[in-house]
This record gives sequence, structure tokens and C-alpha cells, in this order.
Amino acid sequence: MDSTTHAGPERLPLIPEEQRTEAQRAVVANIMAGPRGSVRGPFAALLRSPTVADRVQSLGEYLRFRSSIPPALNELAICITAREWTAQYEWYAHARLALEAGLPAAILDAVAEGREPAGMDADQRLVWTFCTEMHRDRGVSDATYEATKGRFGEGGVVDLIAVSGYYTLVGMTLNISRVPLPAGVPVPLKPLKPLACR
Repeated sequence: MDSTTHAGPERLPLIPEEQRTEAQRAVVANIMAGPRGSVRGPFAALLRSPTVADRVQSLGEYLRFRSSIPPALNELAICITAREWTAQYEWYAHARLALEAGLPAAILDAVAEGREPAGMDADQRLVWTFCTEMHRDRGVSDATYEATKGRFGEGGVVDLIAVSGYYTLVGMTLNISRVPLPAGVPVPLKPLKPLACR
């Protein structure tokens, strides 16, 4: 069975309000007061460790809402990470955000299928290459590094690394907790062959 299809009940659902500790209530209040406005995705699971949950939500707020990488490109990086982990909920949430930010559907379709998208512009190609190399090779080539630094600066390089690492954590949390897709939403990602076989 492919564990990424989330077969079985959710393992770490949202803790009922009356059962939360003071620390958990404080994290929920911080999330509700921020741009997310609700506790969803990985945060129900992460509340089991309130300190981790609070640190994660704070980092994620920057990487999602205030990154130096433009929104469509940032969402491309997130979707590449979701595909890497076959994180169904992460893909469901961020593919639509990518489209809303202006990323072409054909690029998302290719990423979902694990292939290089055709028709990318220079910035899209840079982000796709940087993130794909980083996941596949556990590093990036000198040429990719220099091109990415030249376009986005050293801060942009760090933001791309960070958003990929952050959404790896999110994807792992979603998959292990089995956060379900909303009712009626079909499973968006099919399993891919292992990286070594691609």
C-alpha cells in the first residue's frame, strides 16, 4: 500500500479545545491571529509539541507570505517539494495557490507527473532546476547556484532552500498524520518511480 494515499484514519487530529494545554491554546491563538486565520494542514498534528508548532508556524508565515521569492515561483518550489514527498494535502493546498499566483497549469501538470515542464520562462526554469537538483542530488551544481544567486541574490538562495526544507517538514507531517483531503476531492498525485529510476 502506498502510504502517501493516506489510507486509514487521521492519526493526529485536532485536539478538542477543552482538552488543550495552555501552551497549545497559546499556539492556536498565534495562528488564528496571523495570516492563516485557522488551524489546518500540519498544525493539528504539530500541536502535540507546542514549542515545535509555534516555531514552525512562525517560520512558515515568513516563507509563505513574506519570502523574497515572488509568489508564483515560491509556490512552484512548494509544489516541487509536495511532489517529491507525494504529499497529497500539500499539493491540493498549494497547486491552487500557484495557479492563483499566475503559474501556468501546464507547468504544474508536468511537476505532478514528475517530468521537466516545457515552456518555462527564465525565472521558472531557475527555480525548477535549483529545487529539482536540490531534492534529487542533495545539492546543486555550481552553474545552478551561480545563476540562482545572480537572479535572486544570496538571500533568495537561502529562501529557496528554506521553503523547500520547511515544506519537506510539512509534507512529512501531513503524510505521517494522514491529514485527509476535503470530502469529494480526488487524490491529486499518482506515485512516481523512485528517484534513481527517473
